[in-house]
Amino acid sequence: MTGDRVLKGIGLRLIAIFFLSTMSALIKLAESRGATLFETMFWRQACALPVVLGFVLAGPGLGSLRTTRFKGHLARSMVGLVGMVFTFGAVLLLPLAEATTFQFTVPIFATLLGALVLRERTGIQRWSAVLIGFAGVLIVVRPGANDMSLAGAAVGLLAALFVAVVAILLRQLREEPAGTTVFYFTTLTLPFIAIPYSFHIQPHDPLTWGILMSIGLVGGFGQIALTGASRLAPVAAVVPMDYSGLIWATLYGWLIFGVLPAASTWLGAPIIIASGLFIVWREQKLGKQQTLTTAPED
Repeated sequence: MTGDRVLKGIGLRLIAIFFLSTMSALIKLAESRGATLFETMFWRQACALPVVLGFVLAGPGLGSLRTTRFKGHLARSMVGLVGMVFTFGAVLLLPLAEATTFQFTVPIFATLLGALVLRERTGIQRWSAVLIGFAGVLIVVRPGANDMSLAGAAVGLLAALFVAVVAILLRQLREEPAGTTVFYFTTLTLPFIAIPYSFHIQPHDPLTWGILMSIGLVGGFGQIALTGASRLAPVAAVVPMDYSGLIWATLYGWLIFGVLPAASTWLGAPIIIASGLFIVWREQKLGKQQTLTTAPED
């Protein structure tokens, strides 16, 4: 893999994180103007659909949407839908920086699920990283403190857990084109979101409608950039870029909502980030060793 492709992958990942961080800020802004959880979820998917279709048309074409893995797409979509509820819920319940910090626990949950569900071999080093990561979570949450919503923290951790589950399900769909996976996730979840949304339809001013529609457009572009980055560069190269989301979350929280991260977040976030980076690095290293071990001899 050329260095040029890796650099492009890193650039796309940074762009994706910017879009997704902007989407989170827009979700919180829409809620402050009276929009409900199901409204933001519905418009996230509805306005992302044209973006996803445009991506498919510009790339492999509509023929790529034919699939023999419909059940796999359905399972991924339903788990992703529950994860979206928790992800959006965390953004609504917590300051942006704290909600973003809990997302950094995804590698920790992925390690736990890999060991407990997939029976993957997990050594003492990765278990140590998991424990250190959860220590960072305790620093951020500070059980017993009054200034952190424990319900919000629980929702944020559940969001990360479901993102990790989705990552495992996506392994079973890795032969499917990226556009196909995103398309089925968007279209299969829309009807399930539309039902509760129908009970929450309400009038808004033009600016709020614009914010709601921007959530879907920005989220759609972010998802496409995220997919493109994964195709251009190794996971270990692009995942560290995800932590730039804390910068955007802090900036948006300060500029739009006048909120800065608590001191405990500044202490706990680096510990969680270090734990996640070690897990990603360790998995990449073990993957290379396995490839060398199973490679045929000349």
